[in-house]
Amino acid sequence: MNKIQAINSFADLRDRLKKLPAPDHHSLNIAREKEPTLTKPLGALGRLEEISAWVSAWQGTHPPQMTNLQARIFAGNHGIANQGVSAYPSQVTQQMVTNFKTGGAAVNQLCRTFGVSLKVIPIDLENPTKDFSIQPAMTESECVKAINIGINSIDSGADIICLGEMGIGNSTAAAALCHSMYGKTARSWVGVGSGIDKKTFDRKITLVKTAVRAHSPYINDGLDALARLGGRELAAITGATFAARLKRIPVLLDGFISTSAAAVLEINQKDALDHCLVSHKSSEPGHEGLLKLIKKSPLLDLGLRLGEASGAVLSVSLLKAAVNCHNGMSTFTDAKVGNKIN
Repeated sequence: MNKIQAINSFADLRDRLKKLPAPDHHSLNIAREKEPTLTKPLGALGRLEEISAWVSAWQGTHPPQMTNLQARIFAGNHGIANQGVSAYPSQVTQQMVTNFKTGGAAVNQLCRTFGVSLKVIPIDLENPTKDFSIQPAMTESECVKAINIGINSIDSGADIICLGEMGIGNSTAAAALCHSMYGKTARSWVGVGSGIDKKTFDRKITLVKTAVRAHSPYINDGLDALARLGGRELAAITGATFAARLKRIPVLLDGFISTSAAAVLEINQKDALDHCLVSHKSSEPGHEGLLKLIKKSPLLDLGLRLGEASGAVLSVSLLKAAVNCHNGMSTFTDAKVGNKIN
């Protein structure tokens, strides 16, 4: 599948989410049958064994491949940033986009380290979303446009896609989105983001709480919440995650913000994120709670909270290790090594 038809409305996407492709069970079974023949005790590589089989199932091929590794960073600006919820001004979004493009950010170094190609996609930075503490962040048509940007960003030739974001104020948007979709208290979703002080933190909680309460009568599902409380870069991640499923490309999600954007699909359609792994548990407190709700176990827990797909790209190392062990190890027969005594 090379071209995915653009969605034209939330109703269209809701309908298409009901028809998502399943994993390729033939490839999955081949991987599972091969694993016990490799020169190691059964299960000795732990989760790496599960990962290699998962990659094969979602790529729809065996042996699994880890050659064409790609990352996408979507950038957007937020009206809620005008409420002083971040330690940095909105101009930093564009400045960081430039930094990504000139190779100066952390993710650039990680991409070089692990052989991942990076594409940065700024989305209408000169026109921030509306301040969702006052009105909906986006109209449905604006949100659909951003979702389609994400859909169109996915290259059919990729073996793995790492999804990340940049946008001053977007941890507030992610917290509001999760609070709307999953309930609990506003405080349970709000973190320090880029490094705010206590006064700003308390204001952030209040804004999330009051905004979600105001918008809740108009929110029926994750897509409604995304438009009213999210941002363009979050919507693009939602679209990219959807497109990757259709194109059979496994996805590595980054931290709290990327996971919250992808969760929009899961809350609308159970198992919509089966082709995704969460790369790491962010130090943002809301991320741990969200991971439990969507039943995802992170690959790493290093106290990261940078965003920009940094954790996702770092986790590529684990996927490469898993696939290379599965593909490259000798079998007991080939190596003339004795297998377990029955």
